[in-house]
Amino acid sequence: MSRNHRLLVKNAKQVVLICNNGEKFLTRHGMNNLSVVENASVVVGSDGLIKAVGPAETISARYSESSFDNVIDAAGMCVLPGLVDAHTHPVWAGDRVHEFAMKLAGATYMEVHRAGGGIHYTVEHTRAAAASDLLASLRSRLQRMQRAGTTLVECKSGYGLELQTELKMLEVIEEASRSLPISISSTYCGAHAVPKGKTVAEATEDVLQVQLPRLKELMSAGRLKVQNIDVFCEQGVFDLDSTRAVLLAGKEMGLNINFHGDELHPMNAAKMGADLGALAISHLEEVTDEGIVTMAKSKTAAVLLPTTAYILRLPQPRARDMLEAGVIVALGSDFNPNAYCCSMPVVMHLACVNMRMSMTEALAAATINAAYALSRSDTHGSLEVNKHGDLLILNATRWEHLIYQLGGHQELIRYVVIRGNIVYDNDKTLDL
Repeated sequence: MSRNHRLLVKNAKQVVLICNNGEKFLTRHGMNNLSVVENASVVVGSDGLIKAVGPAETISARYSESSFDNVIDAAGMCVLPGLVDAHTHPVWAGDRVHEFAMKLAGATYMEVHRAGGGIHYTVEHTRAAAASDLLASLRSRLQRMQRAGTTLVECKSGYGLELQTELKMLEVIEEASRSLPISISSTYCGAHAVPKGKTVAEATEDVLQVQLPRLKELMSAGRLKVQNIDVFCEQGVFDLDSTRAVLLAGKEMGLNINFHGDELHPMNAAKMGADLGALAISHLEEVTDEGIVTMAKSKTAAVLLPTTAYILRLPQPRARDMLEAGVIVALGSDFNPNAYCCSMPVVMHLACVNMRMSMTEALAAATINAAYALSRSDTHGSLEVNKHGDLLILNATRWEHLIYQLGGHQELIRYVVIRGNIVYDNDKTLDL
């Protein structure tokens, strides 16, 4: 056993492991019986992986001869796994703050979209933006997410709707992934909207014949790493047939199917996706009963986005029905110019209040299940030996404060740790 380790977090009041038997995901029963150890410590090795989690006395005895690059005394504090945000659109130029007023006055999402706003407004600005400007804004958004406790985030393209800008966005995501500590799962979302002046058939053809073949070349050459494929399957956007064609083409390239379904209309996209073996489907505000049953069977994660339902005043996703049916429920912030939220603690709070999830269900959905939705639950989402040493240390004696205190994460999160490195130290003792 190596004597030198990266980090010791000792004497924590609570360490929330989430699970401790290598589970890839949790369904309702497991989500309500999280693994928590009182008076515990965590050791992260020099490789950035967790070496030990357990009672403080046991770890103190076992590592008495070891040295650590950093030691955090977490007496009176709680340790949780880093949070996982399973759905974001963080690369764009041109905010839509002016549209918020329209929505508050009663304009629907599709009315804003048809008026040339929504995705089209952002596409215009993102196409015109320099890659360096997109990277600078992406970095600051990801750092903000990191300060709110997110250590693994899914990032989509989708504001180009043509080859050049989609690749520019994916390259910016790749560069951020290389240069920031936060872990990223990259998603190609070229079928996010039908470009102005094109039919659905023409847009689908462009994705299938132009965009995906070039993406495949760049991935094969090792120049781009992309993990997931996404389509906005919606009435007036991409119908079931075009969605299926794009998702299957992505699956053949080795991408995980992870798409927008059943948000504004009950199209039975969830059933179609689950039948294709989708890893995850997002939104689901209008999911059908058949879709819920099929997703439970196929172990397709439901990535629920309470911010979007809240901001657009949509019906809340049927989290309780999904949980009762045995669906793997995950959470995401849906960070984008339409739903500007970087904070998974706020997302968990909304999930509890508006979608009637319990606090333990919300935490599991924002850790192990969100990691599963990104095919990363072998490395992220719980505090288990050999997983990444990604942790949050809360200045609170019970972990539930992170959800209970709406908007309180800025004061509660004392440290954010990624692979055993302290990436954020929120030292409030400096306040005068």
